[in-house]
Amino acid sequence: MRMSEGVEWAVHVCLLLDWLETDRPVSTTRLAASYDLPPPYLNKQLQALVRAGIATSTPGARGGFALARPLDQITLMDVVTAIEGPDEAFQCTEIRRRGMGAGSSGPETEIPCAVSIAMHRAELAWRRALAAQTLADVRKQAERVSPRLGERIRAWHARN
Repeated sequence: MRMSEGVEWAVHVCLLLDWLETDRPVSTTRLAASYDLPPPYLNKQLQALVRAGIATSTPGARGGFALARPLDQITLMDVVTAIEGPDEAFQCTEIRRRGMGAGSSGPETEIPCAVSIAMHRAELAWRRALAAQTLADVRKQAERVSPRLGERIRAWHARN
């Protein structure tokens, strides 16, 4: 499964918004500068997070983005769905009914094929794994590796 870089950006920005510990919205420009990202493309990801109810948007010169709910209420699956959409990754096109299978009939063509069943089973496991992990879990893991990460992020933003 290949996801767009927008998923990575969105997860990092959600974590960043939490680490900043501010009651004010943070502008796209400031969020983009945090990771040296192009603001227009990041803004598309932020708008997708707003549509999904993960973030809020405040218009105007002092506007920007904030989290709509705590990290422990946002799963990785929520972010993936917000950015990539809800469609399943595997789309069976029933190629078994073409070529050598054209014109075939019988029970083997009336039930889902083994390839489709296997792919859907794997995708379900992947989706369940993402749904089982919150952004709070990801934050804890990041802070285990780098205990002063939040401090460093807030200090960088205070200077820039």
